[in-house]
Amino acid sequence: MDVTSFLVATAIAHVGFAICVTAHAALTGRDVGAWPYLTLAFGLAGVAGYLFYDRDGPI
Repeated sequence: MDVTSFLVATAIAHVGFAICVTAHAALTGRDVGAWPYLTLAFGLAGVAGYLFYDRDGPI
C-alpha cells in the first residue's frame, strides 16, 4: 500500500469515527464535549476515550 492510499483511508476512517461519536452522543443525550475533535485527531483512541471516560467518576 502506498503512503497516499494509507493516509486517505486513515482520514476517511477518522471522519467516520467522529461521525459515530457525534451520532451516539445525540441519540443517547450524552454531552459530546471535545470528543469528535479528539477522534478526528487520534482515531480509535478518541472513540475509546469517549466511551470509557467517566466525568462523574472518582478522580
